[in-house]
Amino acid sequence: MAVHWCLQKKYKVKYLVTIISENPDSYMFHTCNIDKIELVAEALGIPIIIKKSSGKKEEELKDLEEVLKLLDIDTVVAGGIASNYQKSRIENLCEKLKLNCILPFWNIDNEKFIRDTIDLNFDVRIVGVFSDGLDKSWLGRKIDYNTLKELKELNKKYGLSLVGEGGEFETIVLNGPIFKKRIKIIQAKRIWDSITNSGRYIIEKAILT
Repeated sequence: MAVHWCLQKKYKVKYLVTIISENPDSYMFHTCNIDKIELVAEALGIPIIIKKSSGKKEEELKDLEEVLKLLDIDTVVAGGIASNYQKSRIENLCEKLKLNCILPFWNIDNEKFIRDTIDLNFDVRIVGVFSDGLDKSWLGRKIDYNTLKELKELNKKYGLSLVGEGGEFETIVLNGPIFKKRIKIIQAKRIWDSITNSGRYIIEKAILT
């Protein structure tokens, strides 16, 4: 959605930047199926810059800084909605590097954000669940209006974020209006931890169509 926003505003999106954390519980960066990010970039047709990180708290920001300071850019756009932890660190880093920082969806109404995403025909799948109310059946599920209805019910019961900004769930986008090719999942598996009641949907093989 952040990339879509940039393109709609006529920004030139020169790069996608991804930090691949060795820590699956990174405070800053997405980790579920992050090994498929190059496929996503190819589907979008946008160059991607990737750097690996140990994922240690705070230190992982140094890895992001190393990447950004080498790029010929003047602005960083991030899609954060409610994480003050991420927002403050990205803004501080941009200030340090004298880069503009834009968070177009900060504090947006969560339900509106999901409705807009669905209406734009983005194919968003849930690939990690880490909250009460979300069980194994949610892994691999597409976010549509039925999903939104159930998320709203769980929000009332458990207080979980409709957009997963509290770490309740993670997603991957397979297709949408800005995609030049669609990502098709060929093989995947669900891994569930009955002790923590959490799990991941691991995409083992995917192709572009």
